[in-house]
Amino acid sequence: MTGDSAASISASIESGVLKGDYVWGAALPPIRVLADYLHVSPATVSKAYQDLRQRGVVEADGRRGTRVRPRPAVAGPRSDLRLPVPEGVRDLSAGEPDLRLLPPLGPVFQDPPQGYASAAAMPELIEAARPRLLADDIPVGDAHITLTSGTLDAIERLLTVHLRPGDAVAVEDPGWSNLLDLLAAMGLRPVPFTLDREGPEPASVASALHAGARAAVVTVRAQNPTGAAVSATRAEQLRSLFAAYPGFLVIEDDHAAELAEVPPHCIGPVTGAWAFTRSASKPFGPDLRVNVLAGDETTIARVVGRMRIGSGWVSTILQRTLLRLWQDPEVTELVAHAAGAYGRRRRLLRDELRARGVEAEGETGINVWVPVPDETRAVGLLRDAGWAVAPGSLFRTSTPYGIRISIGPLDEEEIPAVADAVAAAVLPSGLTAPAR
Repeated sequence: MTGDSAASISASIESGVLKGDYVWGAALPPIRVLADYLHVSPATVSKAYQDLRQRGVVEADGRRGTRVRPRPAVAGPRSDLRLPVPEGVRDLSAGEPDLRLLPPLGPVFQDPPQGYASAAAMPELIEAARPRLLADDIPVGDAHITLTSGTLDAIERLLTVHLRPGDAVAVEDPGWSNLLDLLAAMGLRPVPFTLDREGPEPASVASALHAGARAAVVTVRAQNPTGAAVSATRAEQLRSLFAAYPGFLVIEDDHAAELAEVPPHCIGPVTGAWAFTRSASKPFGPDLRVNVLAGDETTIARVVGRMRIGSGWVSTILQRTLLRLWQDPEVTELVAHAAGAYGRRRRLLRDELRARGVEAEGETGINVWVPVPDETRAVGLLRDAGWAVAPGSLFRTSTPYGIRISIGPLDEEEIPAVADAVAAAVLPSGLTAPAR
């Protein structure tokens, strides 16, 4: 580490992260130690660390000091910071859909090319999206609708047009790791709230609101990583809470969309700003970067305005592709088949784990969440047994330890073996219950 100013010190550390000199989780020197080494004031080093935190490169870790984030917001030759999966080990950590269940993409390149002047959200796709949302009781009759390049793109734009660095955002705990990374990179402060199988727990959400959160992100179903889904009763309770905060931004995430087996129960619109996002990535393919974004007039107008001075629009080629997939009855059947296959795998793994005495959650979606006493030990033992899973540290803020198992790559006949391995890795020796 080098430098004689906050900017040069932070640049030196960021360069080291980019080149891989500092691995994720690596501790930076205490402020006074580095200040003495560089012959600068502690305030200078403190400012450098603060800049790195605001840009999502490092994070404060209580008494453990300042550490490099698990996925710092800087990309270099080693930009994939997940642990490598050894040859012969099945990867159940990535949260990927089963590529075998994705529908084939039809021919779309015969349509006339699109120019700058007319490129925008296709009216045909918007009008096709509205009844699809209304069919799920999403209140978009008078809402405005646009398109973004994926769920995270939508959330970033929504937060950008409503919040400023330093503002607090209420987030699920455990929750989507990409969202936690995004907040860090934007200089926003996460305020965690807990959830159960019916969604956010009202008392915990109320605490986040009282702590000064200005926005909340809620997954309506197939919550990542726990599989929770907001129930009708819970949605009503949350409406009552949010209604007391008229300037609050509520973002509802329906990333699983057509793959979810339960209907979405919408919370908004009950505040001054509301948005509902639905991605095409899970049911139709991760590379189909199209996300439907509905919301109040002001919010959607701000998002569209920001897009005009940035990326401009979502590729018309992708929009045409999604519209044709929606209109194809064979694709609709394939997606329904995929939803059923994921449901059977998830329920089977959850039930097999419970039969062995292992607590497991996974009501919807493509993941199963397993509380564990020691994440490092559980992940290591499972890797030795041939199964790579994701450590809960990627998703947790303050909730207890756990691991996430993605069922996308699994075949049903493999699930008992996975359950055996998890039970052996999680339960104390000799306490593994026999499978029923």
